[in-house]
Amino acid sequence: MQRHAAETSSVAEDTGPRQVPLTPRVIVGHSALEALLSFLLLFGAISVTRWVMGTSPISSRVAEVQWRLVIIGLSVGLIVSLLILSRPGRISGGHMNPAISLAMWRFGVFPGRLLLPYFLAQFAGSVAGVAAARSAWGTAVADPPVSFGVLQPAPGWSAVGLFTVEALSTGILICAIGYFLQSPRLAPLVPWLAGLLIGVAIVLLGDVTGASMNPVRQFGPALFSGRQSLLWAYLVAPMAGAFAATSLLEARRRHSGVLTHRLCGTQENGRLVSAHREA
Repeated sequence: MQRHAAETSSVAEDTGPRQVPLTPRVIVGHSALEALLSFLLLFGAISVTRWVMGTSPISSRVAEVQWRLVIIGLSVGLIVSLLILSRPGRISGGHMNPAISLAMWRFGVFPGRLLLPYFLAQFAGSVAGVAAARSAWGTAVADPPVSFGVLQPAPGWSAVGLFTVEALSTGILICAIGYFLQSPRLAPLVPWLAGLLIGVAIVLLGDVTGASMNPVRQFGPALFSGRQSLLWAYLVAPMAGAFAATSLLEARRRHSGVLTHRLCGTQENGRLVSAHREA
């Protein structure tokens, strides 16, 4: 794979993409935006969980867990899509997920020097988002059944089973995003594709594994709730799924056409990506 994007960041202008050095200011600025987006994602996800699963007019009217998961899936999926499409999302790429950042690096469209700063920013945003939700909604966030929004597999599930499902579901997400990002016509649909797939996963797997597919989704909640026995699986499985998905696409030579690491599927200024990679 070509990863010469490790030393430069592509900024698209009217005349086409040009290479901009990854200065400390660029690294800090883009990482800060990832922290903000991850913060908003976790704050939104925990807030939705508090009002759908905790004591509220919604939970009193919707008793069935499966219907509650439909509401959570639709809400979180929409949050993901809107964050990707936001101005910060267009600038940073709107990853909000270390597995996405890893995949984009392996696709050859994301600078390797940004991986660690993005990882740190995303995890920091996770912790801050949970803290903000606790501050905003009080003890209802900390008390069961919300419990800071921490995810738990259904009774009887082993760590191996949890790891396998989380890795597979993340791999499917990465493959779908990678496929769409190969086409200038399909790439702008990625925000809605990502939101849809995440929402569907929550509906189908929410009461089975929790449908995390994102290490930062579980990191903050696990720290605050103290439920960390399976945290390693939620952290490692999505990364393994991303690695396996990109390896599969590499073996089939399907990844070489990925055009951008930005999940908005467009240039930073909203213009369609060209058929030339942002590398």
